[in-house]
Amino acid sequence: MSQNPPAFEVLPRDLSAYRQGNVGIDYVHRFESGQPGPHVLINALTHGNEICGMVAATHLLDSGVRPRIGTLTISFANVAAYESFDRARPFESRQLVHNLNRIWSAAELDGTAESPELLRARALRPVVAAADHILDIHSTSQDVEPFWVYPAYQRNADVALSIGRPPVHLVMPSGLGSGTPLIQHGLHGQADSQGVALVVECGQHFLQSAADMATAVALDFLAHFGLIDAPAGRPAPGPQRRYELLETCMVRTPDFRFARPIQGFEVFAKDELIATDGPHEIRALCDDCTVLMPTREPIVGREAVYLTRPI
Repeated sequence: MSQNPPAFEVLPRDLSAYRQGNVGIDYVHRFESGQPGPHVLINALTHGNEICGMVAATHLLDSGVRPRIGTLTISFANVAAYESFDRARPFESRQLVHNLNRIWSAAELDGTAESPELLRARALRPVVAAADHILDIHSTSQDVEPFWVYPAYQRNADVALSIGRPPVHLVMPSGLGSGTPLIQHGLHGQADSQGVALVVECGQHFLQSAADMATAVALDFLAHFGLIDAPAGRPAPGPQRRYELLETCMVRTPDFRFARPIQGFEVFAKDELIATDGPHEIRALCDDCTVLMPTREPIVGREAVYLTRPI
């Protein structure tokens, strides 16, 4: 399932100047306003090749964005994977061993296994736990429309709908089904919590449009909670589309194949064949079954595709 190499409009830059933070954890920077207000975390590089988050985080730091109320924390998560970037294999720097966005359960963090990602998640655990509200910035391997991802708590939906950019939402009634993401760590994974935690998927990893989206949404998120003024000239939210995650399909065999080329947001009729995986078939669960996040290169044990339905 080899594909053409991507266009490289944005590439990694040296982050060594940002290593020395101010909370005793590398690549974590915190700014306190001295005024009452929420603690907001902007998190970048949960995956090492999702460069848009780096662009947004460095923009906040380089341009001197500081909170007028509450506290702002800016973190670069998987810098080790980011530093492994090789233009000849640009998708492999997503992770070194573990997917840093699937290991945020107490069982994983309190376990005895070790990897660069587990060690980093354990180091970042107090940073994530301290935040009232979290924006985790991601991007996609395919060039698709940007979208939000969040657990189906009304508090998350209210903020994503209010911000309105991007105008597409993937809502998870029961989590991802393939591990615990950062936005569901601790209190953020509980229905009775007050904290908002959102992923924004900003577009294809290496496109300038993804970097622009990441920066705009980071500023929108901070403005929503009153830490900064709303950006000037911001367009009013338009019509929005929401999808409910029905199933996360994993790659089970080396023989995984999609039934036809897909990038994301293709629609299938109930029972229509989406993919084969050795002796297994993945078929649409309902009419208007919409596929999101199809894998670019199937790897056994990783996600193959998300099956959703319009809400």
